[in-house]
Amino acid sequence: MALITAANLTIDYPIFDSSSRSLKKTLLRTATGGRIANDSRGINVRAIDGISFSIDHGERIGLMGPNGAGKSTLLRTIAGVYTPTYGSLLAKGSVASLLDLSLGMDGEFTGYENIFIRCVLMGIPKSVVKKHIDEIIEFSELGDYIKMPMRTYSSGMHLRLSFSVCTAFPADIVLMDEWLSVGDADFSKKAEGRLKKFIKKSSILVLASHSVDQVKKICTRILTMDHGRIIKDGLI
Repeated sequence: MALITAANLTIDYPIFDSSSRSLKKTLLRTATGGRIANDSRGINVRAIDGISFSIDHGERIGLMGPNGAGKSTLLRTIAGVYTPTYGSLLAKGSVASLLDLSLGMDGEFTGYENIFIRCVLMGIPKSVVKKHIDEIIEFSELGDYIKMPMRTYSSGMHLRLSFSVCTAFPADIVLMDEWLSVGDADFSKKAEGRLKKFIKKSSILVLASHSVDQVKKICTRILTMDHGRIIKDGLI
């Protein structure tokens, strides 16, 4: 079964250029909500500050808190983008990160080629991608544009293809930074239906959001963060 556990999880961002240090301290406090520390390398921003929690199979978690509270950093740590500075984090099960849908896609390659590129980054075997590629193309509604370089796409076309790829393969753990809204009205309605089915198939959802109503509608539990710490953990 899927599981996420963290024990004394701490994430520091090193800032190696320490010139104008006092001004940087002020700006970083305001922009990140992280704690600032000096060492021989310069300045460290503490984005996650010694948090511990456990998320079990079947839970739908809402991450809430002000900008700079550490929500996005926590999501990226669960996704494997960041490694703990101290402490530990374990994510048991396959992870689908909907944090950056276009990660790795290259405008010089065709839409078709970029499907494979994105899937490689997602850890999907080529043999599995081939079984789903017709469905991905059909859902994206790109038609013959799938054979053209992505630099010729509008931003909406780019997003439709990225979304179609990222939601084509079920995962145990789904990570989202705000609820996704994709494309024009017609496609957005279709995409929302697909997204709900995608999440329903997952074992765990972790959704960062500023919308209390949205979190209460989707989630079963809320972790409230501030300055890199969990200040409240409660059921909805």
